[in-house]
Amino acid sequence: MPAADRPVTRAPRSAPARARAMRGVSLLEMLLVVALIAGVATLSAMVLTGGLDGMRLRSETKEIAAQLRYTRAQAIATGQPQRFLIDPLAHRWQAPNGRHGAIPESLSIRFTGARQAQARAGEGAILFFHDGGSTGGRITLGAKRAAWSVDVTWLTGEVRVMRDPAGGAP
Repeated sequence: MPAADRPVTRAPRSAPARARAMRGVSLLEMLLVVALIAGVATLSAMVLTGGLDGMRLRSETKEIAAQLRYTRAQAIATGQPQRFLIDPLAHRWQAPNGRHGAIPESLSIRFTGARQAQARAGEGAILFFHDGGSTGGRITLGAKRAAWSVDVTWLTGEVRVMRDPAGGAP
C-alpha cells in the first residue's frame, strides 16, 4: 500500500500533554469567580436599596416596631400599663424590662403622639394598656431621601411599619 493511502496513526500523547488537553477549572479560579460575583451582587444590592444608610433605616425601623409589639404584649400579659419611650435628641429608645437601644446618628427621628403620655419634654412615649389598646403614635425614621414610619393605632394598639410617602429626612 502506498504511503499516501495508509491511514495516519498518531503517536500516543505523553502524560503532561494529556493533562494539558483535559485541563479543567482549578479551585482557585472557581473561588475567584464566586468572590467576584458576590462583590458585584453586594454593590448592586447597595445601589438598589439605598446603601448602608438605607439598610440601617430599615433595620432600625423593624427593631423599633418589634420593641413596640413587645411592650404591647407585656401590657397584656401583666395586666399593667407599659410604656415605650423614645428620645429623638439622644437617639435612644427604652422598652419594659430593661430593654433599650440606640439609633444611629445618621438617621433622623420624629415622634408624634399624645402629650399626656410623655414623661419629659422632648421625649416621646406610647403607653399600652392591659387590653392591648394604646395612646397611639408615630415614630418616623429618615435617611437622605427615604423615610419609614412605625404607626401605633390608639384603639387596638396595632403596630404597623410602612414607607413614609413624603420620603426624605423628617
